Amino acid sequence: MFLKSPPSLILASTSTYRRQLLSRLRLPFSCSAPGVDETRRNAERPLNLAVRLAKAKAVAVALQHPDAWVIGSDQVAVRIHASVDEVILGKPGTEAHCVEQLRGSSGQTLSFMTAVAVVHHNARAAHEFVDTTQVTFRKLDDATIARYVALEQPFDCAGGFKSEGLGITLCESIDSRDPSALIGLPLIQLSKVLRGLGFELP
Repeated sequence: MFLKSPPSLILASTSTYRRQLLSRLRLPFSCSAPGVDETRRNAERPLNLAVRLAKAKAVAVALQHPDAWVIGSDQVAVRIHASVDEVILGKPGTEAHCVEQLRGSSGQTLSFMTAVAVVHHNARAAHEFVDTTQVTFRKLDDATIARYVALEQPFDCAGGFKSEGLGITLCESIDSRDPSALIGLPLIQLSKVLRGLGFELP
């Protein structure tokens, strides 16, 4: 517990999903856009990309709010193909790209790597962790994909589906230590970190 009032807590994100997840902890926090270039570097591995961006987002906002604890997070969805190695799936953005992603994921297993960095600039402190969730899709025909995309329009979700919504019907299985991680913020480990920093959580 803090001897004084707890320091400010800032989520370095404008994601509605992450904001809703962090709200579940019932801690006061604000959101700030990190303004970080999320372009993948040449030959950068998916895990390295997620870790780098999570920390970059947290650091960018922490520089503007040096007395606050800042949470940065990034998620990368990866599909493994024997012929083409790793394929990173970003947010599809459009209906056509969403259909294409889901068609390629039919019967396949995707790894969703969610990296988190909790940073305090003035204290020169950082806590980092990664959660990996494996999602196996059932065989999806074009009619199923078209119905799903029309109903949920998950164009802003990596992998082109929402596990917390109708997208769960596309799955064969989900192997996860933390169901909130797949949505965008692993609350189990984040709660542990925040409790260790002195924030009051049950």
